[in-house]
Amino acid sequence: MTSKPSAGMSAAGPNWFKSSYSTAEGPDCVEVAACPEAVHVRDSKDPQGPRLTFAPTEWTAFLAYAADRV
Repeated sequence: MTSKPSAGMSAAGPNWFKSSYSTAEGPDCVEVAACPEAVHVRDSKDPQGPRLTFAPTEWTAFLAYAADRV
């Protein structure tokens, strides 16, 4: 997966990056914003909607888990 900055980012907010696996047509559109204290995940089609928040160590563990299932 590669990432690219999401359109419409606010200078005051975190920098969101949309997954290269996300498409405009598909239901799976994921954006991630990495901050020093947390990693935030949201649906790019609903940027004001609910978000998941991971501690950096939890995010690292999740990525390792997900990579083993691709």
